[in-house]
Amino acid sequence: ILGVRDIHADHAASHIGKAQGIVTCLRATPYHISTRRKVFLPMDICMLHGVSQEDFIRGKQEKNVRDVIYDIASQAHIHLEHVR
Repeated sequence: ILGVRDIHADHAASHIGKAQGIVTCLRATPYHISTRRKVFLPMDICMLHGVSQEDFIRGKQEKNVRDVIYDIASQAHIHLEHVR
């Protein structure tokens, strides 16, 4: 945007964008559940913890549901660590 031509800046921007995308997806989850009854979270992570889309739609607060959220948020954190 500012005319910066640096591979390191591009790499950092890429990781920041990925982290922001992940966080946006997490933050939008309650909205998508309440308005569309849809879950746009990675199903491989949900299956790893034995969580279904219906668990999110029903608003379950069990540990395995929280673990899914934690694992996805951890991915965003990893991207931020790469930037640092």
